[in-house]
Formats: sequence, structure tokens, C-alpha cells
Amino acid sequence: MDSPEEPGACLLHFADEASSAGRLAAATGLRPLAIERHRFPDGEIKLRLPVDAAGRLPRRAVLLRSLHQPNEKLIELLLAAETARALGVQSLALVAPYLAYMRQDIAFQPGEAVSQRIVGPFLGRLFDAVVTVDPHLHRIARLDEAIPGRACAVVSGAPLLADWIAAQREAPLLLGPDAESAQWVAQAAARHVFEYAVCSKTRHGDRQVAVTLPDVFLRGRSVVLLDDVASTGHTLIEATRLLRAAGAASVDVAVTHALLADADLAALHAAGVGAFWSTDCVPHPSNCVYVAQTLGRALGELSW
Repeated sequence: MDSPEEPGACLLHFADEASSAGRLAAATGLRPLAIERHRFPDGEIKLRLPVDAAGRLPRRAVLLRSLHQPNEKLIELLLAAETARALGVQSLALVAPYLAYMRQDIAFQPGEAVSQRIVGPFLGRLFDAVVTVDPHLHRIARLDEAIPGRACAVVSGAPLLADWIAAQREAPLLLGPDAESAQWVAQAAARHVFEYAVCSKTRHGDRQVAVTLPDVFLRGRSVVLLDDVASTGHTLIEATRLLRAAGAASVDVAVTHALLADADLAALHAAGVGAFWSTDCVPHPSNCVYVAQTLGRALGELSW
């Protein structure tokens, strides 16, 4: 099919992601168009898509929406995608730098909703293609297993974070806070031939974890904890305390998706974290690594 950069193809976005949309538009040549959003007193939302003088949209469009704080945004996607189709869009792609509801891929207790098997097909019914960054997949290897029958592209923030770390720290030790982080730590380490290792973790609840450091020399080392997501920061805090007690000279954190609140970030610094760095997949004060060029290449390579 034609590339997303064809004349007239547009990038739909919401006002709160205008900066990210501008960077993605510059990387792809897509024309950015803002969706108007209104909230009624009862909490319902109304959208108005940016049509031309004839009341139409281009036949190809990309919708940018990062799905942190996802519940209301899923309704936005439903309203926006269905309306875009009605207004002339024939090929519609979603760029979701953070993709929610992917972690729950089995029922751990009887009666649990398996959100990945519900939200994935839901997105597949709305969009012809989905592009995301480091989705939190466990028991499946490919995103198109969660979003069947659609073109999918997954890119990683780890190499970009590695480039940033290399410019900030000399010969750092990259450390994954748990086994799930191993794939991203390995990618980042390979980029600049950094030494790396991975902690082990036992979770006792959303905010209770026990971390065991790997058997590596730590005294006097510059350590960077690297992961795909930081939400509450409790695992990172526990790892930082152990690293400081083991004599690490510095402990910094680099993550693809920074979901933690201001109080959680303050708690990390209080525990001994120096710098906290993140990509702009989720808007956050710590953003310093930008993914637009990587997303644009992935979007351009898809057939949709």
C-alpha cells in the first residue's frame, strides 16, 4: 500500500499530546490535525474531528494516543476511530507509545478478566495497524498474537536509553531490577558493550517487593537501573537501597515508560537515586529521550 507519508495523509492527535505529535509529524511528513474534546458535566466526552471544507478526512490517517491512564482513552479511541471511518478514512493506524492492558494475559484466579485477550482484539477491530514501544508482554512473543489479523510493529526504547546513558556515565553497570527487565537491559548493554546483570525479585503485593542483587562487584561502581516501566517505583527503591549498602558510587534510573507520580519520584531520590531518565512515550518531567524518529521508521515499514 501507499506509504503513510502520501500527500494529504494526516496525524490525528489530542491537545495534551501536541508536542509528541509535532515530533512525530516532523519525522514522518504527516500533517498534524488536532481532535477537539469536550467533557459534559456528567462525565461523558464529545469529540470533533478536524475535517476539511467538504466535511471529510484523508483516506489514510494515523492516530497518536499513548495509553497511560487508559480507561477513558479507550473510549476516545472508540469514538475517534469509528468517526474517522465515517468521515472517509479507509486505512487507519494507531501509534500508542505506551500500550495498556497487555500484562494480564492469563487468569491467575478463577473469574478474572484476561484484559490482553479483550483489549487487543478491541484495538484490532478499530485499527488496521498498531505501533508501540516495549509492550509489557509475558507469555506471548509477538504483539500480533494479542492483536490478531493486524499489522503490528514493536520498537524498543532500550537502545535510545543506552545512547543517553553512554553520554552521561563512563563505563556504567546496567542492572535490571527483575527477570522481566532482562531483555531490555541486554539490548541496551549490547548497544555500547556495557557490563550488565539482573536482580531477582519476589512480589508480595503491588507495593511490597523483595529484591536480591546479582553476584557482581558493586563497590565504587556507577550503576544504572534500567527497565521498561516505572509505576510506583518500589522495586527500584529497594534495589537502590541494596546497591548503596553494597558500596555503589552512584545509582541512576532509566526507563522507557515513566508512570510514577511526583511523590514516587521524590521517594526514589530520597532512597539514593541520582538521575531519573525516561523516554517521551509517557509525558513526564523526566523525559529526555525522544522516540519520534524510531516510531516514524516503524510506521513507514508497515503495510496497512
